[in-house]
Amino acid sequence: MGKGKQYWLLKTEPGEWSWEDQAANGGVTKWDGVKNKQAQKHLKSMKLGDLCFFYHSGASSRRVVGVVSVVKEWYSEGSDKNSEVVVDVKEIGEMRRQVDLKDMKQDGELKGFVMFRQPRLSVMPVPEEVWKRICELGNGFEGDGTDIGKDGGDEEEDLG
Repeated sequence: MGKGKQYWLLKTEPGEWSWEDQAANGGVTKWDGVKNKQAQKHLKSMKLGDLCFFYHSGASSRRVVGVVSVVKEWYSEGSDKNSEVVVDVKEIGEMRRQVDLKDMKQDGELKGFVMFRQPRLSVMPVPEEVWKRICELGNGFEGDGTDIGKDGGDEEEDLG
């Protein structure tokens, strides 16, 4: 993914931590509780300013609901070898239209997305072209620099 901005997807059960919790918490929180070694490796690869889809998992709500940004790179919670890997993220904005998993799976441009191959992985990289396509499916997100609906047209578009 190089030295430029990277894109990620962070999964959470809405009963554990929801988009509403993220927003109510002043928009900033630590992303913790990640046990899988591959997901932890992804957390360690995140850089300041990287954007992450906030994805609700679980039986009733498999969908991208918003976007957060990395505001503190990984650190350890605890002092032993089993310390938790954590990053801090800040709410950027809610998706204008939530993007459901079934819609993503039906979209030919998203074929091969890692989420379809490793559905249980809670933190994963998102290739830039996949990021842009999911943003298109969701009509962007609040705070993305796209002004939709004010005068009936789209203003300058900057989906990441």
